[in-house]
Amino acid sequence: MSTATTSSSNTMKAIGYTQSLPISDASSLLDVEVAQPIATGRDLLVKVKAIAVNPVDYKIRQNMPPAIGETKIIGWDAVGEVIATGAAASHFKPGDTVFYAGDLNRQGSNAEYQLVDERIVGHKPKSLADAEAAALPLTTITAWELLFDHLAIEQQAPEATTTTQEVLLVIGAAGGVGSILLQLAKAITGATVIATASRPSSQAWVKALGADHVVDHSKPLQPQIEALGLGQVTHIASLNSTESYYDTYIELLAPFGKIAMIDDPKAPLEVMKLKPKSLSLHIEFMFARSMFNAADIQSQSELLNQVSSLVDQGFVKTTIGKNLGAINAKNLRAAHEILESGQSIGKLVLEGF
Repeated sequence: MSTATTSSSNTMKAIGYTQSLPISDASSLLDVEVAQPIATGRDLLVKVKAIAVNPVDYKIRQNMPPAIGETKIIGWDAVGEVIATGAAASHFKPGDTVFYAGDLNRQGSNAEYQLVDERIVGHKPKSLADAEAAALPLTTITAWELLFDHLAIEQQAPEATTTTQEVLLVIGAAGGVGSILLQLAKAITGATVIATASRPSSQAWVKALGADHVVDHSKPLQPQIEALGLGQVTHIASLNSTESYYDTYIELLAPFGKIAMIDDPKAPLEVMKLKPKSLSLHIEFMFARSMFNAADIQSQSELLNQVSSLVDQGFVKTTIGKNLGAINAKNLRAAHEILESGQSIGKLVLEGF
């Protein structure tokens, strides 16, 4: 098959918006026809088969209207087939099935075809259906970068049984990122993992995903953690409500402990409170590498391939919650509505045009 695409006169289906509107408005997301893009450079042209929807989707839709007369296409989780490759692309070929989160600066995955830099793309796990795999990329990249780039948790082979001295506390462990992070921590680290969850269903969920201990975040954390007799916490993955727990983190952590967060605190964090214990605070944003063309941008492709292998070996499972059907404006509006309500469990996916 040729690596050149068909001419730019070809159009494709997509779902986009022309203005920022409440999701209850029928015009908040629209079915549109746009020109099919052409792969150049390091890009792959991917025929999108399945997508997942994330909170970043509705945040962008609510806060970033396109220029007048333009349509913005969002979406940052996809599985698809490589149809064509740019002249400088060398890691994939037409016919490969891939998964990726993409780049905030570019057209998203809510379209029949999408251009994506091959350096942030991985081979889809062979053991998962398209919709199951689409649930993984964004949260997987976030969890991996948080654990290994920021917290610098010691990695080990999946069959290793060594327990390290690391004690990792995961706040908001039942959410999308937490659900992958727990599995990675269980599979390829020797850390002891404490997860927070308050409802019986979410407590059972985090236990099943690999948490060694579960504490209730609706009650004071410190006495519950001290009662476990594990010694001091060395690492904290703060996945929500960082401002609410910040002082508790400082109390709990051992000297030189690390906090890594992914949320946007509603109140300023006093960074100098970290000084007496020489603690460090890290902020994970999985789009940083693609937005700024980081020197190590290729590491996102590598980590997706590693996780794909872990899935196929049975160490990591999909976090799919609900398949909402075909990729169209009506179903995408339903997905945004569920996410905005805060009521979703597991990832929301859509499949096929």
